[in-house]
Amino acid sequence: MDQRLFDRLPRSVVLTEAGRCLLEYARKILTGIADARRSVAALEHEVAGRLSVGAIPSIALYVLPRLIVSFQRSYPKVTFELFEDTTDKLAQRLEGGSLDVVLASSGDETPTLAHHSLGKEPLLVLLPAKHRLAQRKTIIKWSDLAAEKFLLLHEVHSLSIQVRQLLAANNLKPEVVLQGAQLVTIASMVAAGLGVTVVPEMMVHTEFVKGCVAVPFARPAPMRELVLLRNPLRFESKAAAAFREEAAAAFLT
Repeated sequence: MDQRLFDRLPRSVVLTEAGRCLLEYARKILTGIADARRSVAALEHEVAGRLSVGAIPSIALYVLPRLIVSFQRSYPKVTFELFEDTTDKLAQRLEGGSLDVVLASSGDETPTLAHHSLGKEPLLVLLPAKHRLAQRKTIIKWSDLAAEKFLLLHEVHSLSIQVRQLLAANNLKPEVVLQGAQLVTIASMVAAGLGVTVVPEMMVHTEFVKGCVAVPFARPAPMRELVLLRNPLRFESKAAAAFREEAAAAFLT
């Protein structure tokens, strides 16, 4: 741009036409900078801003609704962006900086990320309501399931990996009649009598298991550890730290 912005007069300096044109844009830029400074300063003193949260499917549907509602009662100035995917893909987003925290279960190797344990929960057998074992409503041994057909999540899901390892450890090689991406869909297939599956305890406290009965395993009962993942190379915002504390309290209750 080759335009004069000022005219120097004997006793003053005045704007040229080009200067007057540029002035409004300059005022907007300065106002924007001031607003940006105020916004950043506000984050130093209160929990506010956007929080990007990822969660694996076997946690997201059963925990995030009540967790986020509870969190926003305490921190109404935080807005959320949610992502639901497998641990591997969520970990990639976390390492790339597009996620702030991830709710997952232990088992997958993510050595570059910080792990915060949120506690452990039992895994239960999910049976059709009219199944012979469901009528007993007592603890189940793995050997009781030797002749059962199984419905499992796809092998990319951490819960499915753990269940397959448990089956192998107990010398079970069941017929897998269906693999799916959502526990809700698998539960509906169990209710229809297609087979049995293994689900986290958090699921059985929801309406998604209608027509099914969840029965605990005999000791030592299988458990999964719930974890919050974050990128240790990134600064942890006040919102992210508060969410981590809220998640720990929610899972422990």
